[in-house]
Amino acid sequence: MSGTQKHIHLSGICGTAMASLAGLLQLEGHRITGSDKAAYPPMSDLLRSLGIPVMEPYAEANLDPTPDLVVIGNALSRGNPEVERVLDMRIPFTSMAALLREEFLKGRASLVVAGTHGKTTTTSMLAWIYQTASRETAALEPSFLIGGVAENFGSSFQLRPTRTFILEGDEYDTAFFDKGPKFLHYFPDALILTHVEFDHADIYADLPAVKTAFKRLVNLVPRRGRIVAYDGSANVTECVERAFCRVERYGFSEAANWQIRNLRYESGRTRWEVWREGALWSELAMSLAGEHNALNATAAAALAAGQGVSKDAIATALASFKSVKRRLEVRAQIGGVTVIDDFAHHPTAIRETLRALRSVYPQSRLWAILEPRSNTLRRKVLEADLVESLRLADRVVLAGVYQQQRIPDAERLHPEDVVHALNTQGTPAELLPDADAIVNGIMLQVAPGDVVAILSNGGFDGIYEKLPARLRERFPSTL
Repeated sequence: MSGTQKHIHLSGICGTAMASLAGLLQLEGHRITGSDKAAYPPMSDLLRSLGIPVMEPYAEANLDPTPDLVVIGNALSRGNPEVERVLDMRIPFTSMAALLREEFLKGRASLVVAGTHGKTTTTSMLAWIYQTASRETAALEPSFLIGGVAENFGSSFQLRPTRTFILEGDEYDTAFFDKGPKFLHYFPDALILTHVEFDHADIYADLPAVKTAFKRLVNLVPRRGRIVAYDGSANVTECVERAFCRVERYGFSEAANWQIRNLRYESGRTRWEVWREGALWSELAMSLAGEHNALNATAAAALAAGQGVSKDAIATALASFKSVKRRLEVRAQIGGVTVIDDFAHHPTAIRETLRALRSVYPQSRLWAILEPRSNTLRRKVLEADLVESLRLADRVVLAGVYQQQRIPDAERLHPEDVVHALNTQGTPAELLPDADAIVNGIMLQVAPGDVVAILSNGGFDGIYEKLPARLRERFPSTL
């Protein structure tokens, strides 16, 4: 398809990977249109800035005039009007992952970051390391696709004529017509594996099924390749133990090839030492908080170093790394109340987010406001883990389960049970049905010095705008 301008329509364009693919295709000169059920930031903002039209909601008419190719997002299934139009008219169609492989990965070195948690931030760190290193060696400037907006770039994608392509490898399925994980399309030359836990309960039956997917990814790395894998997880160990390439482990144990020592958060910076094979390799620092982010940064550093990137470029990049939109993002500071936005999708991610906030705001009362929205959090399979994670907050508010009618009652998370368990164990918690009720319910309870962490992997009915607006009304003197 390269070299020929086409009209390409992306159904489900507001997904993070789909919006990024849209941008890459536009850079190649194609005319891009898209549609989605509903658009929300940050991807709606990105698409608007690119001038890519987004039609809402899904409709057969969105495919008029008939495009040359339709990319069908993995959230769409039979019965969707655009899917039915594509099949009825035999419009050529493909998936995001397959088109990405065909158009952008062939002939390039594919550096893939995969894992249940941390892959978006780690991918952004790795891309920024390479971008920083390109000041010394232009050939290192990377192309990339990230499942979020990397603040150092102001984008989730970049296309360069150089050889390196860095991308986030998602274990979620590819499309209704391709139920394998997206990352199996990416054929990594080098791989970071962060964590392996049970997730995506809508498509994986259990933890062994998740591990099978990651083992298949590991099995695609060539003998000449390299895997950088977290050393603090038995699941990760199992997934990489039969790799045909070199495997280097990172983490806190003395056996790690890349060991983190002397981790601390001071003067607004996270600082730590990295020891390689028993000798001090580098002292690193960054603005992001949390043990999990030190792990992410060490993984990115290890992979980049193994690919020939200089130690100085790595340290410089991490020191200037900003963040990713919706990862511990400060959305507002009003009347002494700090509002944090975090893309929480799993009990472990919630735990690490709250631990990080504790390190940054040790004297603050910490609120956790959770919308059970991901396909895992909407189910009760990890309910006990969720309760344990939320106990790290001082106050907890749960919203109703997103689109709860789509989850059978026997499988569905019942937020009232989580609230009851938290209250029983001494963490004040309440259930409020939606964003408006939550804003109204907490408005007279929050106080200067509080930190309010809003945890959702979606738009949460506009709470990110509604809560700051009400805080400005309550604390007008701060305007």
